[in-house]
Amino acid sequence: MNGMCGIVFGSVVLVLAAPPAAEWQTTTEELLRAEKPGFGGLCGVVVDRKSGDVIVNVSDQGFFRSTDQGKTWKRLGTELKGRTEWPGCLQLDPTGKTKAVASALVYGSPIVVSADGDGKWAAMDKKSEHVDWFALDWTDPDHKFVLTLKHESGGLLLASHDGGKTFDEVGQGHGPAWVFDAQTAVVAEAKSKDRPKPGLVRTIDGGKTFKPCGDWSATALPKWRDGALYWLVDGALIFSKDKGENWEKRCDLKDGRCGPIFGKDAKHLLVLTGTEIVESTDGGATWPVKITLPKDLKGVSALTWMEYDPSHDVVYVMKMGSELFKLERGK
Repeated sequence: MNGMCGIVFGSVVLVLAAPPAAEWQTTTEELLRAEKPGFGGLCGVVVDRKSGDVIVNVSDQGFFRSTDQGKTWKRLGTELKGRTEWPGCLQLDPTGKTKAVASALVYGSPIVVSADGDGKWAAMDKKSEHVDWFALDWTDPDHKFVLTLKHESGGLLLASHDGGKTFDEVGQGHGPAWVFDAQTAVVAEAKSKDRPKPGLVRTIDGGKTFKPCGDWSATALPKWRDGALYWLVDGALIFSKDKGENWEKRCDLKDGRCGPIFGKDAKHLLVLTGTEIVESTDGGATWPVKITLPKDLKGVSALTWMEYDPSHDVVYVMKMGSELFKLERGK
């Protein structure tokens, strides 16, 4: 029930109802009906922090952009076969220095990059087809150092040093990664029977060799903000300010699935857990805001994405096959 307040005028009391709480809305019903997507339907979402523009992937149809918080959509470039699946396999330049958009897809196109964010897609070599994640050297406009993970291939990590023209196999047993520069990257090891307690490993020679750098288990892609890399690991949120050589625990955090997604500054964080979205405005010291997920999302899976538009205070969430839901809090 909404909160109530009373104002007294003489013997007359006027009872005023508080404004109704914001509710989740769907944004992609017409888009999906018109485009007739392949298996998976709506598959991924990313938000431009500066403009609030939203980009989604529609299975076997490619990418679409909205400049009005999901009210209308326009195709971004040409039709592309395949679909995004894991949160983070569709990215905008995290440094904010360019408008570049990049994406990894399964069951279709190789990794694609639009250098100006205008949908003029350049595809990497066919070896990057059917991959779960990717990590680019965002400090290099040519993105020469690339790491990517083959889909359903035992955690097979591939590396490129020529912007995706060629790829070499690094080996199996890997998970998500992050590239800092032309030689430095961190990779999460994958859990297996032979490795029941995986950790984080680091390379400073472009993937030729790796050394342990942290006793943390991670399945989500890390996030970059203001010279630091943040990573949701098993039971905690950690960060590194020295290119992954050393890690600190920012806070305990149970069942983190996607994030942290940053808000108005580096202390404003949103994280998707297995049951809800939690929000902090003090860098993770406390998480007082709990956002209930839309009922029609029907729970959280490994393929559930969450995004945030700080310029309009809008939260977005979706799962492969669902609608894109938005929660407008800025009104």
